[in-house]
Amino acid sequence: MPDFEFLKVTQAHKVAEISLNRPDKANALHEKMWFEVDAAFRWADETPDVRAVVLRSEGSRFCSGIDFEFVLSIARRIEKTPDGRRQEQLLAIIRSLQNSFTRIETCRKPVIAAVQGVCYGGGIDLISACDIRHAAADATFSVKEVDLGIVADVGTLQRLPKLVGEGRAREWALTGKVFNATEAERAGLINTVTPDAQSLLELAREQAARLAEKSPLAVRGTKQILNYSRDHTVAEGLDYVAVWNAGMLMSLDLKLAIEAAMQRRQAEFPD
Repeated sequence: MPDFEFLKVTQAHKVAEISLNRPDKANALHEKMWFEVDAAFRWADETPDVRAVVLRSEGSRFCSGIDFEFVLSIARRIEKTPDGRRQEQLLAIIRSLQNSFTRIETCRKPVIAAVQGVCYGGGIDLISACDIRHAAADATFSVKEVDLGIVADVGTLQRLPKLVGEGRAREWALTGKVFNATEAERAGLINTVTPDAQSLLELAREQAARLAEKSPLAVRGTKQILNYSRDHTVAEGLDYVAVWNAGMLMSLDLKLAIEAAMQRRQAEFPD
């Protein structure tokens, strides 16, 4: 089990929970926490007996966005670098930040976000990279970057339109408006709104446990096919899944699933 300073990582019954753990700073993302997210999801992806992940937070707020001190530290880091090289260095920093959150999307295990309290800026980047998103009724959301004089650059502008549609994503990104869990659910950003934080966590854990009971090969393959098909034409997606199943369909998991169905019992699959 990895040990992190600003994340809390636990595992039980093939489900990992990764919690943002800077509650005294509203779970604002600074440099070390940012790259711990990358490491935690790499661990989840590479650990065979992790079959599903719940992404949550400690404290009453999910994530208030990027830590302003982190932004200032980047500026100080590159301010004396000559022109041209300064831009090149900043480009490398931005790409490394993008890669950390893309790690959530490319993690082969399904990721369920459980959002309570504020979810602003970088918090939207985080949850838009997840597979399933639930929220407590007190959750509020904002694509806040425009109000800070910057362009969101870590995934929101790329992923959010595919979740809620171009019109709503443009409204949120251009205005920086704060919207509640009900609006987020109506738009398709949030799957389910629960009454409170406790019922939110119960829902996320129950769903993750159900996912962990299914064929790991089928779950991992389904996520990969969905990601590929989202970014390609229908014809390309069909061709990709045909090739995938040509190689993976006749597996031990298929045999175990059929046997269990015929015997009316729950199948048990290897990791």
